[in-house]
Amino acid sequence: MLREITDVVGLKPRFELRSTTAVQNAAAVVYDGKRYLLYNPQFVASVNRAGRTDWAGISILAHEMGHHLNGHTLRAGGSNPADELEADEFSGFVLRKMGASLAEAQAGMAVVSDDEASPTHPGRRTRLASISEGWQRANQQIVASIRTTAPSATPAVLTNRPAMQAAPALATSSGSPVSVLGKITFRDNPSVPYYLTNHLNVVRLDRGDRTAQVVGRITRSDAEGFPYVLVDGQQRRLYISQDGSIYNAQGRQVALLTDPS
Repeated sequence: MLREITDVVGLKPRFELRSTTAVQNAAAVVYDGKRYLLYNPQFVASVNRAGRTDWAGISILAHEMGHHLNGHTLRAGGSNPADELEADEFSGFVLRKMGASLAEAQAGMAVVSDDEASPTHPGRRTRLASISEGWQRANQQIVASIRTTAPSATPAVLTNRPAMQAAPALATSSGSPVSVLGKITFRDNPSVPYYLTNHLNVVRLDRGDRTAQVVGRITRSDAEGFPYVLVDGQQRRLYISQDGSIYNAQGRQVALLTDPS
């Protein structure tokens, strides 16, 4: 089960899973520099019975793994509502990738969470909404990947490398120089040039004075088939596939990332 969860986000299962009655339910902990996922088997079994699906127990483990992967266990202070919601969203994302329905992804938390919020944990409705957000995000990525042709699986052929040309240089509005790694062309506005810089910023080029305004940033993603996410200044997300196609949350291709030349 642990391997299945890590497989869908492309990670190695570098956690030790321990079945123990030393915990009342389940917990993500770090002990002597090693990461553990602890769970009480009686608790997981009771959650599965109450939720009427084995997905309930899987969601509990995915939630605890989310604490490790989001860095929550590296900070002191114990549980807090913001961290719990991040772990809930991760569990929803993972369970959709594994094939669970939204109701199945929410079954575990619907059973174990309290109706009202506390200083350490959000209330049930908020937690189920966060699980839904993660599930929907994964679902949108799956739908988008189905609508596109899979890229070639032919590996790269190693040859003698030709001398590389220097990347074109720009200057941001602050005057600091940057180099260009790629060009982004939007379907709705193809005449306006956008570029990806060596700092992974997305900039819009002013042709007049050759300055560039930062309008977004690209970050790594754990999603299979969409290794990068473009986030603009309003925190809107676009998803970049392995071949450089860029999709919105509705699965529509809106842009293309290509070589800057």
